[in-house]
Amino acid sequence: MVASRLVPHLTGLGTTIFAEMSALATSTGAINLGQGFPDVDGPPSVARAAADAVETGRGNQYPPGLGIPELRTAIAKHQEQYGLTYDVDSEVLVTAGATEGIAAAMLAFVDTGDEVLALEPFYDSYRATIAMARGQCVPIRLQPPDFRLDVERLGAAVSAKTKVLLLNSPHNPTGMVLTAEELTAIAEVAVEHDLIVVSDEVYEHLSFGVAHTPIATLPGMRERTVTLSSAGKSFSFTGWKVGWATGPADLISDVRTTKQFLTFVSAGPFQYAVAHALTHEMEWVEQLSASLANRRDQLCDGLAQLGMEVFRPEGTYFVTTDVGPLGFDDAMTFCRELPRRCGVVAVPCSVFYDTPGAHEKRLVRWTFSKQESVLADALHRLSALRNGAN
Repeated sequence: MVASRLVPHLTGLGTTIFAEMSALATSTGAINLGQGFPDVDGPPSVARAAADAVETGRGNQYPPGLGIPELRTAIAKHQEQYGLTYDVDSEVLVTAGATEGIAAAMLAFVDTGDEVLALEPFYDSYRATIAMARGQCVPIRLQPPDFRLDVERLGAAVSAKTKVLLLNSPHNPTGMVLTAEELTAIAEVAVEHDLIVVSDEVYEHLSFGVAHTPIATLPGMRERTVTLSSAGKSFSFTGWKVGWATGPADLISDVRTTKQFLTFVSAGPFQYAVAHALTHEMEWVEQLSASLANRRDQLCDGLAQLGMEVFRPEGTYFVTTDVGPLGFDDAMTFCRELPRRCGVVAVPCSVFYDTPGAHEKRLVRWTFSKQESVLADALHRLSALRNGAN
């Protein structure tokens, strides 16, 4: 067997847990409650707009590097709802999903040895892209049982090497939404230490009875914040990979510098469709959020009835549970065996931690972005756990 030639600072990355668990779902015919994608497409008018763009030759060739003007205008207009004004030609950048935006930002702002503070547990691409930039990820662990931010711990973690603060709210995987008090404290730390803030807000419209506030709206934050979002989660077209970054011209210019050597441009026809979505289908997004709130309750209640400890999320479309009460102390083993035992796939939260402790090793993430009938089927299959199948 030929030894891996992957460079040393990336050897710990491996294959994402999502690829592994989705492959398990396919091979076993299990219901996939692991990877976060809906099983129903978004608004028909948006799909038609994409098809029309292809058929009429809009976007079939390279779009502008910043993104098509129609989409950048729609993004800027979208940000105005928060009281944020951005110049369409210098402060808005279209990316290949928010994931590329994160990668481009880390490559732009992080140099060898620079530290990036990130809320832990964190989406797995955070740690990977920081490593690609040869930076150091400094986890700020959210505190159980409700995964709140310890502001004192955040301030104490800042060092002379700290360059970037990477935020995510609504938060994946916990579903926590940062409060006004937490955001204010974060902003004070960022301003005091002159940190760049990269804020992943892809679930901005998927919160349940709790308001989402972009940190860029706080005093002193617009000039130091790059805000990332995307159409995938809000409009249920995750495969299109259309995202965006907004921020001050100097920071967006830096992100564009690295982004142009990643994909250069992408998703030409879909950019026209997303422009249509942001302009005409925000009411559909409100309906999606209401529907997800119901499905959250369906899955949370069902998992609790099975005996798991359930942490009911305030946003996103993920719920975290502790499977310890079922007799499992290793969620990784639990999740790898679950497809064959019950015909359901979930994701162990240990992959979202730098160094998971005993409690974190028992946590499992489930998605409720599926139809109610699918969730009901999954819960029925999981009832085998309560009946002693473990």
